[in-house]
Amino acid sequence: MRFPNDMTGRVVLAAGGFLVAAAMLTAHASAQAAWPNHPIRLIVPFPPGGSNDTIARVLADKFAARLGQPVVVENKTGAGGIIGTVSVAKSPPDGYTLLIASTTIATSAASGKKSPYDPLKDLQPIGEIGAGPLAIVVSNDLKLTTLQEFIALARAKPKSINYGSGGTGAMNHLGIELFASAAKIELVHVPYRGVAPAFTDLLAGNLQMLLPSLPSVTPYINSGKMRGLAITGTERSPLAPELPTTAEAGLPGFELEVWWGLLGPAGLPATVLKRLNDELNAALALTDVRDLLAREGATARPGTPEDLGKLIRFELTRWRQLIKDAHIETE
Repeated sequence: MRFPNDMTGRVVLAAGGFLVAAAMLTAHASAQAAWPNHPIRLIVPFPPGGSNDTIARVLADKFAARLGQPVVVENKTGAGGIIGTVSVAKSPPDGYTLLIASTTIATSAASGKKSPYDPLKDLQPIGEIGAGPLAIVVSNDLKLTTLQEFIALARAKPKSINYGSGGTGAMNHLGIELFASAAKIELVHVPYRGVAPAFTDLLAGNLQMLLPSLPSVTPYINSGKMRGLAITGTERSPLAPELPTTAEAGLPGFELEVWWGLLGPAGLPATVLKRLNDELNAALALTDVRDLLAREGATARPGTPEDLGKLIRFELTRWRQLIKDAHIETE
């Protein structure tokens, strides 16, 4: 058979192209089906030793045992977590580079800083890990014992109480501004380079208030070096069962928790996403994982990728509105 205008060559080329495309699709499907077939990197965007790092390492061990591949924790620090987060956002969406994220992924994006990634477009939520409250603590120099007394004093003397934070835009800064808005009080912010010097000044009486993590402040409360007024969750914590929730202490409707979640680059294959979510939820059902989270002041929060996506969107909206309403100038 003759083909005009050299149609024979075109048919051969078309067939060859079809075969190449089919082979590529087959290889891609095979790679997904075989996932994982080499080590997985779990990025922690903060230094070793903190809550993010501790949680990452216990999850890495559980994942490695169940997936049959090493899960390597890498601490990529800098720029308030942005450097490590960007490295994941720009990685291939193949399930081999994952991120341990926390509340800061929302507060950083909400602050208005120019960021090289969009948490809603460039990252794929896999599942929430856990969440826990912060603690409202005051200096012993303030002669009060309840949250209601603190609010009454702040209302009677606006801007007479100063509080410290780990820096402008940090969680313990924005959290107190959210609390002040709910309580209808005005406080004075004193930013530090990290929360450690703020602890020192609170102990010395140079500050009157702080909003730290519960595990970090419990020893000081128990030793009587500072006074705990309430925790910001919906339920009392086993770490400090004597501390009421803010609702119990007289400020209903105010709730604030720090949270941790697992994310990957946007575009993860559906099969890989489901497997990762299943493995995460299986790990969160283990007693030793729940115990570790409890020591960090958190409760396990198994759920779906959609649940974590909703949480991130809610957090972005909340912090953006606060920053706008309180006229906060972030660094």
